[in-house]
Amino acid sequence: MKSIKKQMLLMALVLLSSIALQAQSLTSTLDNLLNENYPPELPGATVLVAEKGKVIYRKAFGMANLELDVAMRPEHVFEIGSITKQFTTVSILMLMEEGKLSLTDEITKFMPDYPTNGKKITVHHLMNHTSGIKSYTEMQSFFSRAREDMSPTELIDVFKNEPMDFDPGEQYHYNNSAYIILGHIIEVVSEKTYAEFIEERIFEPLKMKDSYYGSHSTIIKNRADGYQPTENGYRNADYLSLTLPYAAGSIMSNVDDMLKWQQALHNNTLISEKSKQLAFTNYKLNDGKPIYYGYGFSVDEVNGTPSIEHGGGIFGYETYAIYVPSKDLYAVILTNKNGRGPTDITIEVAAHALGTPYAKTSQKKVSEKEMKQWVGTYQFDNDVIRYITFQDGSLYSEREGSQNLKLNALGNDEFAFEDSFTTYAFRTENGKKVALFKSRIREGKGVETDKARPAEKQAITLAPDILKRYEGTYELQPGFEIEITTQGNQIFAEATGQGQFEIFAEDETTFFLKVVSAQIVFTTNNQGIAESLTLYQGGQEMPGKKKN
Repeated sequence: MKSIKKQMLLMALVLLSSIALQAQSLTSTLDNLLNENYPPELPGATVLVAEKGKVIYRKAFGMANLELDVAMRPEHVFEIGSITKQFTTVSILMLMEEGKLSLTDEITKFMPDYPTNGKKITVHHLMNHTSGIKSYTEMQSFFSRAREDMSPTELIDVFKNEPMDFDPGEQYHYNNSAYIILGHIIEVVSEKTYAEFIEERIFEPLKMKDSYYGSHSTIIKNRADGYQPTENGYRNADYLSLTLPYAAGSIMSNVDDMLKWQQALHNNTLISEKSKQLAFTNYKLNDGKPIYYGYGFSVDEVNGTPSIEHGGGIFGYETYAIYVPSKDLYAVILTNKNGRGPTDITIEVAAHALGTPYAKTSQKKVSEKEMKQWVGTYQFDNDVIRYITFQDGSLYSEREGSQNLKLNALGNDEFAFEDSFTTYAFRTENGKKVALFKSRIREGKGVETDKARPAEKQAITLAPDILKRYEGTYELQPGFEIEITTQGNQIFAEATGQGQFEIFAEDETTFFLKVVSAQIVFTTNNQGIAESLTLYQGGQEMPGKKKN
């Protein structure tokens, strides 16, 4: 009998030792990954991983404040951006369970004068980005009013008369306007402000003491300062009135409170299991195609294991959170910088925590001939066009109207974007080239078309003394400016709320951007010094005078 007990004790010790080694290995792996991505001298991140509600990793990296040399701590509070949408949809579902609204209600029930032009737009359409309403953050005027405080109804007035992008349910298009309307519906139904509802019905019951409806004026303990990238490092983020993101993106929190939020979802503390599954459903368009989005949550997978996710991006902050229901595993990263967001890093963290890390892929040597055979224009669903080109010894992919991104060769017909889980597999079917596009759970098929890629504009080189004539800040509208700077024979433009981008000369006064389809034309005086500029983008013409 003693021998059996001894054997059992030894087995238990071996098991505990194995668990400890696994935890130590995970910590070491995550430390290496996160230290590489968030160096100690730059804006940083807080990271938390929990399994079955128990924290298995919780650390901070980089700086919370560059000017005061304040190192990041896990307790620091961030603007979480669009992760706010989870709180908005759960609030709607709480009100639904109380019988105060239905997901099939038309928005005119709550806003009788909203101009739907005869279209049936429901709460359901708002929640899963299929309403067709114009998203106000895609309107150029949004950036010109970034500092302006607005009420929800004033904000709705900004976009409500814009033409709809499509009929409800016909397409999926990520839409911040829809969540502004949802916030207003919460106020109409609950007879509380959105901020009051979130505080009283969510933060207080869950003891989320470090979570807030965002404010620049309120003293918020442990607030991490936000930063935006430039060519020469980082600068303080532009001011954004937090009345504008509102129910689409104004909440602030830290990783500890985000775990409380996730556990409330897991345990059905705020809404029932049935309602939660409505939020986690992969909805479909009218034609039956999946959109990989529920209500405030994306539907995806981590190396084959189904996951529920969402990210956020706002001036100076980017965030991402992943929940794996089958394992009750949660991974969240909050950062205080714009640039390369934490999405892919969070996915890697979650994969390691699940014990199923992604295999490292190495770039293969592929001949120029093999690569060039896939050059062409490919048409995907919803008339999405992607151009595959060959330059500088590599293939590049450019979605129409977007950036041209390098592809690394994984084989003769397999390619991947750098630092991404998105891949291309090229094939020939029925005599036509096809591109199989895969980004984790999302898949798409593009078929070669005859549509030619627009001819690339040719840049000319101007002398540094000519470029310096254009330096200055130009006001296009109150609160919306473009700052022009130079460095040697390079010239850069930085618009309010956006990053700094190099612009390229077509002639002595006309410049174009490569990252987006836009053009800047300077007007000069008799000495050749710029007095104003005009920005041409998206069919709009926006003049701006140089500020003294």
